[in-house]
Amino acid sequence: MEPGIQTKILGVRIDSLGKEKISDKVKYFLNENKFHQIATVNPEFILEAQSDAEFKKILNGSDLCVADGAGIWFAFLRYGKILKARTSGADLMEEILKIASEKSAGIFLAASKDGLSLWKETRDAILKKHPGLKISGADLDKNSPVYKMPDGYVIVFCNFGAPYQEKFIDSIKNDNMRLAMGVGGSFDFLTGKIRRAPKFMRVIALEWLWRLIQQPKRIKRIFNAVIIFPIKIIFTSKSI
Repeated sequence: MEPGIQTKILGVRIDSLGKEKISDKVKYFLNENKFHQIATVNPEFILEAQSDAEFKKILNGSDLCVADGAGIWFAFLRYGKILKARTSGADLMEEILKIASEKSAGIFLAASKDGLSLWKETRDAILKKHPGLKISGADLDKNSPVYKMPDGYVIVFCNFGAPYQEKFIDSIKNDNMRLAMGVGGSFDFLTGKIRRAPKFMRVIALEWLWRLIQQPKRIKRIFNAVIIFPIKIIFTSKSI
């Protein structure tokens, strides 16, 4: 990791990299003969990690922790730092899919059986954009997702939501895999079950409002991200 790019926000590591550097990291991970975990850290992750030591350990031990959400940008600014890029899980998943298509890398989809998008419909949506990819998967119980990974799939995406997806990935990691990432609601964006916010709303940091309108049941999560997290950052004098 390049010197000076790592910052801890309330004890959780963030790697400040531009989008091109993040893409280069993904390509490097796929070429290196070992397992790598990527975390897309948003304010909810950081708040959850304050009371979940295992989750915090997994995040801080990940090979790449990118910043997902305007709240992270605000936190960097609060501590006199500049965040080079905000990268959502949906955008990073799409970038990884493009790279996987170029490399003919096998992909495994670990989907929550109680979620909106099961693995087969997510696979079908991906194949419409990236035909020819080798994709398998399973629909699992996020509360007890004991699973033995099949061979031949070097990329794993999991949509359980935090902290379940990060803990699941940590439990299945092995040297046959190259890259794994929790992607939250990204499967739902791919299948069209949930419409993603228009780009202008993402740019001006109002994606949370779009999600609230579409999914009012997310109000507690959104309140934590847009109210509780900034308050904690304002009244915490040091980034670590």
